[in-house]
Amino acid sequence: MDRTPAPARRPAPVRRTAPVRRSDIPAAGPQRRAGTATGAVLGAILDHGPVARSTVARLTGLSPASVTGHSRQLLARGLIREAAETAGPRGLGRPHIPVEIDTGQFLVAGAHIAVAHSTLALMDLRGRIVAEDRQPHGNTDPRRVLSALAARLPRLVAAHADGRTVLGLGVATGNRVDPAAGTIVHHPQLGWRDVPVRERLAAATGLPVHVDSHARALARAEQMFGQVTTRSSAVLLFVGAVIDAAFTSAGTVHLGPRAGAGSVAHLPVGPVGPVGPVGADGRAGAVLSCVCARPGCLHSVASESALLGMAAEQGLRVPSFRALLDLALAGEPRARALFGQRARYVGRAVALLLDTFDPEILVVVEPAAARLPECLAALRAEAGTRSLVCEDPERAVVPGSFTGSVLATAGGAVALGALYADPLGPWPSVTAAC
Repeated sequence: MDRTPAPARRPAPVRRTAPVRRSDIPAAGPQRRAGTATGAVLGAILDHGPVARSTVARLTGLSPASVTGHSRQLLARGLIREAAETAGPRGLGRPHIPVEIDTGQFLVAGAHIAVAHSTLALMDLRGRIVAEDRQPHGNTDPRRVLSALAARLPRLVAAHADGRTVLGLGVATGNRVDPAAGTIVHHPQLGWRDVPVRERLAAATGLPVHVDSHARALARAEQMFGQVTTRSSAVLLFVGAVIDAAFTSAGTVHLGPRAGAGSVAHLPVGPVGPVGPVGADGRAGAVLSCVCARPGCLHSVASESALLGMAAEQGLRVPSFRALLDLALAGEPRARALFGQRARYVGRAVALLLDTFDPEILVVVEPAAARLPECLAALRAEAGTRSLVCEDPERAVVPGSFTGSVLATAGGAVALGALYADPLGPWPSVTAAC
């Protein structure tokens, strides 16, 4: 098996904001991200940098003296840097030295563990993917999968870090994950239960390791550096080999007392009988089932395995979900129809989530919705028809920001989320640089 690291990816465009005006700054209130005051300062610099310290004070509600102190610590740790001195409009006012995120000293590593493969990536402190390497699982035994990830990381760093130090490793996967314990509680498709991911990878890599579900990680990524406008409340629905969701309120991602928030794969959205059109031989499509034994659950009609089963019923025997998606993108009518049908089932789930949480925005992470306009239109139409609270699905339901790099982004976002929440926490590489 070829395990040579993939070529470096071109960094994704960084979200840019217009210069902050005093009238744009809301009254001080609860911080958008849970975490420390230093984390609030770092987050404001991420959102608006290069930005004056006085503006950071107004954005965060902290005193100017406090912001100056926090900025001094962040500068000493190499997490921010000073930009060129600027003056006020038309040269009026006192010149100031703005601060911005320093992307030249540190990176984070991210790992996403999918059902068939794992993705390892390097990400800078503004959330841009520096390099990505995806490899299939040779064996799904958790010790072997985690050992292989740890062995691949030094090669990726040597090839693409360009002298920058890796601060930590974030790990994301689907199903039930306990970030406090650093464990994958239950991943039925992999057959994993109570796997101590943080403990094993920290021992193997020597890095601080943070673990979370990919839906929660992508919700944080949208908050930190996505193109989707940050809102006070949001839902993110991930539809892939695993289907799950994340819910945010006041900028905080909800976890639940048993780390089970977002388990939406078995919502009843599909038919209880055969799925798919009648074939040329007059037979109805297959009756799809799931481990939950609930006919018509979301996983049984919209997961990657379900779509591959329906494709086979229609004579499309493709080797992978990616190959089926490529057929749809190339215009193959049966493949396109399957993704259109999937979009309508996902739209039904979206309607249920809209009515349950009434969020300001719902982000759908599903490849066809991001790449085939008719699929996004079908999804929105189904959600708008079925939801009792959504009046404008085109505004409320949007595709995610990271099409083409979703899995690489998820792992890195786990590490960056921890860093931005507590930049003065236990990050040995940062303190060593002070």
